[in-house]
Amino acid sequence: MKALKKEDPNAEFRFWGGDLMREVGGEEVKHYRDLAFMGFLEVAMNLGTILKNIKFCKNDIKTFHPDAIIFIDYPGFNLRIAKWAKKQGFRTHYYISPQIWAWKEGRIKDIQRDVDEMYVILPFEKEFYENKHNYPVHFVGHPLIDAIHNRPFIGISEFQHKHGLDTRPIIALLPGSRKQEIKKMLDVMISATDQFSEYQFVIAGAPGQETEFYEQFTTAREGIHFVTNKTYDLLSVSTAALVTSGTATLETALFKVPQVVCYKGGRVSYEIAKRVINLEYISLVNLILDKPVVTELIQTDFNKKRLQKELNRILDPEIRNTMFLDYYDLEQKLGGRGASANTAKLIVSKLRSQID
Repeated sequence: MKALKKEDPNAEFRFWGGDLMREVGGEEVKHYRDLAFMGFLEVAMNLGTILKNIKFCKNDIKTFHPDAIIFIDYPGFNLRIAKWAKKQGFRTHYYISPQIWAWKEGRIKDIQRDVDEMYVILPFEKEFYENKHNYPVHFVGHPLIDAIHNRPFIGISEFQHKHGLDTRPIIALLPGSRKQEIKKMLDVMISATDQFSEYQFVIAGAPGQETEFYEQFTTAREGIHFVTNKTYDLLSVSTAALVTSGTATLETALFKVPQVVCYKGGRVSYEIAKRVINLEYISLVNLILDKPVVTELIQTDFNKKRLQKELNRILDPEIRNTMFLDYYDLEQKLGGRGASANTAKLIVSKLRSQID
């Protein structure tokens, strides 16, 4: 969340956010890692801390008294602040919509009431808001396009040398970001590697997870390697990938890497999710293109036998070529570069028109 003061786009601002926001300046009030609690039990156990942070945030906004508040993703916290901020008379802008098209669609009423301008990054979100709920939004493109385009280039030989790899083709393993998720996904992913000795497998370590945590999966396993916080470098040199459902599926597609999408949750959580999430697909690739471009192995389908079968499939040249064509269509649908810059221009233009 960012609070902008004065109509000048270079004016003073404060933010509650993460590392990327810190890079563009401003005064950091609190990092999101201090606010993020996942799961029903964890939220309940930390309710006191959450309520304390909400109160502190409101007081901070009152003191700073910005001309506009820009909410970025993170709906559990931001929508609560938006409701309060709107009542206080602050102008509210929201960049990266909550996924109400997947679940909690009832939040549309809160958004219509509390958010002055919404900026969406997925093409189908504009249709969802405007056609289904008569709420105008701005489609600004996807910030991943810029993140991938602006990354430093690394060649495959340099990557192999830097990380102690041989010259065999690389298959990337992206098991997620949280310890519980990684354990559940990576065990099955690695179990499927024994039929592919002509390839080497590289685990993408998540930022914030210590290297030692991954050693239990790589020790005494030939052909299994590990890199930390180098997911984009890894994808740029990979032949194929096994990817846990989430934003990583979209990143993998934008790097034009054939993939198998994987997901396995706890039995109770999965049964609850089936009843509250009304989607035909779980991967953003399939959702955006509205067809099964990448195979999704969910729950019991996510097993060694199916994983080996689907990995063999995406190594087939004909299947790969078809997937590449779909990936190019996907990139076209996501719009060009400059999603965040487009959003900033729209916000500044709106503020200037209100002040004039």
